[in-house]
Amino acid sequence: MYKFSLLLFLTSFALVHGQEKMKDTTIIVKTYSQRWELNNAVKKGTFRLMSYKPIYLTAGRISSNPNKLPKSENPDYSASESNPYNNIEAKFQLSFKTKVIQDLLWGKGDIWIGYTQKAHWQIYNTEISRAFRELNYEPELIFKYPLQINFLGGQFKSIGASFNHQSNGKNLPTSRSWNRIIFHTGYEIDNWIITLNPWIRLADDEDENPKITKYIGNGELNVAYTYNKHQFYTIITHPFSSFEGGSIQLNYVFPIKGHLRGQVQVFEGYGETMIDYNHRQTTLGVGISFADW
Repeated sequence: MYKFSLLLFLTSFALVHGQEKMKDTTIIVKTYSQRWELNNAVKKGTFRLMSYKPIYLTAGRISSNPNKLPKSENPDYSASESNPYNNIEAKFQLSFKTKVIQDLLWGKGDIWIGYTQKAHWQIYNTEISRAFRELNYEPELIFKYPLQINFLGGQFKSIGASFNHQSNGKNLPTSRSWNRIIFHTGYEIDNWIITLNPWIRLADDEDENPKITKYIGNGELNVAYTYNKHQFYTIITHPFSSFEGGSIQLNYVFPIKGHLRGQVQVFEGYGETMIDYNHRQTTLGVGISFADW
């Protein structure tokens, strides 16, 4: 534990010290319209790779309750032996998208392909040879249609839907996956961007994670606020049918140099990864961010 505390201290000191020393702290903050190229002034054509969800590397993430014995309501997908996982690990996320079809439906709608990969790495755990604990793969086919609807001083910018697959690529008994149709709308006011993404889970022939919506929820709310060169964003999931379940993730991103930023992330609830869909924990991580929403 003292090694992890020392690592967090040194990382935080280096980030703050670097922030004071470096004069070039240019941060390019994109509007919601720019991120999804919702009008002709910002359209850049097809097959240009760009960031999608936040891209970050967390050097140290500590969990209040590591999931050493993953369980599922389907008994065939429950582990029988406990894993010697540490409560400290590294975490990173990569996420990209590209537009593949432009100007559908009255010359306004676009189709995108997105891909997000999240990794939880037991890099400090020599007992299991520093293995990856969990890898999540999330390809997505996305349709976006621009809007300009004024509401409460801001503007609804888009509506759309996507087909989303998420899995961890493992075999029995720790395989987890699900497919969803996700609906989304985006709203922007001043320095705030708010997106609402309810979803419908598609039925599986072999359900590896029954009742996943009971724990993770039926939708996601993203709220991002930018102040000068700092960004705060929150990701909330929750089931429609009860007050139990769901999660909240709080993120604070601050500038270091150019597009490189430091990040502090706090998560509480269910489903930080697919294997943890029915496992509740609180986690804290410190690292660097390369791209935000």
